[in-house]
Amino acid sequence: MSAVVPLPDVIDANLTNFQRDVIDVSQRMPVLVDFWAPWCQPCRVLTPRLEALAADYAGRVRLAKINSDDNPELARRFGVRGIPNVKAFVGGVVVDEFTGVLPDRELRDFMDALLPSPALSAFEEAQAALARGDATASLGLFQGALAIDPGFEPAVLGRVEALIALGRLDDAQSALDALPYEQEDRARIGTLYARIAIARRQPGDGDENYAARIARNPGDLSARLAFVAELAAREQWEEAMEQALEVVRRDRSFEDDAGRRALLDLFALLGSDDERVRRYRRELAAVLNR
Repeated sequence: MSAVVPLPDVIDANLTNFQRDVIDVSQRMPVLVDFWAPWCQPCRVLTPRLEALAADYAGRVRLAKINSDDNPELARRFGVRGIPNVKAFVGGVVVDEFTGVLPDRELRDFMDALLPSPALSAFEEAQAALARGDATASLGLFQGALAIDPGFEPAVLGRVEALIALGRLDDAQSALDALPYEQEDRARIGTLYARIAIARRQPGDGDENYAARIARNPGDLSARLAFVAELAAREQWEEAMEQALEVVRRDRSFEDDAGRRALLDLFALLGSDDERVRRYRRELAAVLNR
């Protein structure tokens, strides 16, 4: 078996090798692209410092230097308006950039933010445990990942997901409430809040046959709301939305407009692009405006 040849930490890139040495390599590791020019004095300050950092991060980050005078097409393609301009590629796309010369500490912070968390392996194990339905093991693994990297947002939110799966809804809500607003994945945070709200409508007695209760008494709105949570837990989204809408149809005031609020939670869980959400939004509006 032939040995794997390590990639060089610093290269000169151009239009010919850009796909292979920048885009393709960025699928494996972050690539910093330094747009510079021979006449640019700040470039002469920044580029050697980037080269030294690339050597320090050997094997984890690549630096690709592009002479923007010799490669105007690449400079235009990526919107270079001033140099030095450094663009960070991850997964084939630009994820961050800066223009000018940064202090050494800020340069390191910029590069560190591109690297995968040291907790990534434990996080992936936790995700796998959650996917196979072992929420208890998943919670322990997420907590192990957070012991390695307390600020690793995917593990923070994964732990909340495990708590929800275990029915520890107060703990899950407290964990979300404690998050700073600057968290990146606001959409997922909103979804987790919606999942908690829906789960709270499910009574603790899992043996209750809500469908039978509703069949016996269609006006049993408490049963319908509990059935919404049960159906959502089974990912029977349309059926859940239909039950919530029926509560709205029968009594807007029931439990402080609980039917409408249940629908809104389901909409948040599925997202505004979901065709079922768009349809039930229209049906809700028709009921409210009749």
